[in-house]
Amino acid sequence: MKGKKTVKFDLKKDRPNQAELVRHLLGPTGNLRAPTLIAGKTILVGFNEEVYTEQLL
Repeated sequence: MKGKKTVKFDLKKDRPNQAELVRHLLGPTGNLRAPTLIAGKTILVGFNEEVYTEQLL
């Protein structure tokens, strides 16, 4: 997530290739983007208040 832009992947229905996932999960230094939160089977990368509220409440 970056700002208001969100990208959602459903790994069961439409699995993207590994390069595309890595591009969204890793930052320019090669580390996992922050913040990263695992909520059940959902991984939230970056911060978007609307998405956090939707997923956590």
